[in-house]
Amino acid sequence: MDAGLPRSARVRQRAEFDRVFADGRRNADPLLSLHWLRSDVPARLGLAVSRKVDPRAVGRNRIKRVLRAEFRAIRNQLAGGDFVFVARAAARGCDANALRAALASLLRRAGALPPAGPGGTMPGACHPGDPPPSP
Repeated sequence: MDAGLPRSARVRQRAEFDRVFADGRRNADPLLSLHWLRSDVPARLGLAVSRKVDPRAVGRNRIKRVLRAEFRAIRNQLAGGDFVFVARAAARGCDANALRAALASLLRRAGALPPAGPGGTMPGACHPGDPPPSP
């Protein structure tokens, strides 16, 4: 079984990229920038990693592989539309965890991904007027 993204989940043609760049909303991070064109279709991914980011193909492919895997993992939680991520030069020297964090951060900031739940093991804080928790 192929765990990759199906063709229908990818932005592939130049006209589609141009439409997202022209009409989409943009959010930026030191590692990546996100262009998102909201629509009713399920989330689709487009990647742009130029030779200015890394002159070696192995480096560009590593960045794309990490971003593709993370997008695939959270795709069912995303709002509909076309998401195009453009890598910046700083992405060359960072590890996979930093790329994953940048992708999730951009999606949350854009409003395409719900905010992360509270972490930890302590119960949430009580607000004034709420009944006390039962033991």
